[in-house]
Amino acid sequence: MNPTVHSKERRSQNGFKLEIPALSENEAFARQVICAFAARLDPTIEELSDLRVVVSEAVTNCVVHAYKGVDAGNIQITVRISNKGILKVRIKDTGCGIADIERCMQPLYTTDPEGERGGMGLPIMQSLSQKFSVKSAPGKGTTVLFEMQFGKSAV
Repeated sequence: MNPTVHSKERRSQNGFKLEIPALSENEAFARQVICAFAARLDPTIEELSDLRVVVSEAVTNCVVHAYKGVDAGNIQITVRISNKGILKVRIKDTGCGIADIERCMQPLYTTDPEGERGGMGLPIMQSLSQKFSVKSAPGKGTTVLFEMQFGKSAV
């Protein structure tokens, strides 16, 4: 096998998978692990702060909304760095899902008006990511996908 091709293939597959219980105390852990992995891309302090916010919002949504009223649930996280230096993150739950994603993307819309939630999680995640998408179906869970490019490699 050509070592150069192998090297590029390997770099494009550099990443990890993590599955954690959907508990609020695990949000900080997920954020720290993803940010530590992203550090190899040499993000600025501001870029690292943006990444922390996006991960925090995505994991918190799983904890607060996906498994509301359910005793157990997991969050599946997949992180990889592409050969172009792009951090790609997928945060997935198997909870209640979202019936109307477009509506949930509207600032200040919340499915928990009596709670402490302000309805800004998804719009904030979208604004801080270079690429962002949400896939969901009622009763089937939600997947948040986002990409970020840092520092000198940013376009």
